[in-house]
This record gives sequence, C-alpha cells and structure tokens, in this order.
Amino acid sequence: MRYKILYIFFLISSFCFGQTSDERSVKDVINSLFTAMNNTDSETVKTLFTDQAIMQTISRDGSVKTDDVKEFILSFSKFSKNDLDERIVFKNISIDGDLASVFTPYSFYFKGKFSHCGANSFQLIRQNGIWKIHYLIDTRRKENCKEILK
Repeated sequence: MRYKILYIFFLISSFCFGQTSDERSVKDVINSLFTAMNNTDSETVKTLFTDQAIMQTISRDGSVKTDDVKEFILSFSKFSKNDLDERIVFKNISIDGDLASVFTPYSFYFKGKFSHCGANSFQLIRQNGIWKIHYLIDTRRKENCKEILK
C-alpha cells in the first residue's frame, strides 16, 4: 500500500509540476556541478563529465576557445570554498532518449563580487543510466546582465 501511495504521489507531482524524472535528473547533474564548484570539490566535478567531454567559450569577437576539462577540474585547488558562485536559471531542457540539451543563463560571482554573466549550453548524455555532461559551451560578458536572469 505504501508503494502505491508513493507511486500515485509521483504521478501527480509529475503532472502538477510538469517535470519528468529525466528532467529532474538532468537538473540535478547541472546543479551538482555548480554546488561542487562552490565547494571546490574537484572529485565530484570529475564524476559529472564524460571521459571525452568538451568545454568551450564564445569570445566577444565570436571566436571559440576550447578549454581542457581536466585543467578546469584541477583549477579548483587554487580556490577556497565559496569563491566560485555561479547562479543559473533553467530556461530550456529538451530530452530525446539518451541526449539532453539544457540552456541556462547565469551570473557569476568571484569571492562574493559580481564578475560576469552569460549563458551556458549543456549537452548531456546518459551512460549506463547516468546523465553526464558531454559538451558545455558558454558566453561571458559584463554588460546587460540584469536582463539575462529575468
């Protein structure tokens, strides 16, 4: 009986809140990334990416810079807890089978002070039932930042 009640609650909450378990799982991975960054927890960050993950940034001139994911993960040792605070808004999550695409505008704070804003575009893949970040590209700017989080 207990399991029937939990199942019914799960179905009702899925309809009421319009979110599938896959969407929640994808959000959890992305939220875990920013929580781990804030906690300078490189071990957790490492588990969130695929082995072949790619990270890129679009520069103001439109060029694309590729970052090494392993260097990104190792860089956390240079910071203290709460130095890196990226605040995101989930604007769009699309899922088809084992592929998820997520768009998240953000504001980034370094040591409590506003640094920049932009948007992240994540591509996640499900490997052995676990969602992982495979591709992350972002934009960065200092102007028009209040608008992005509306």
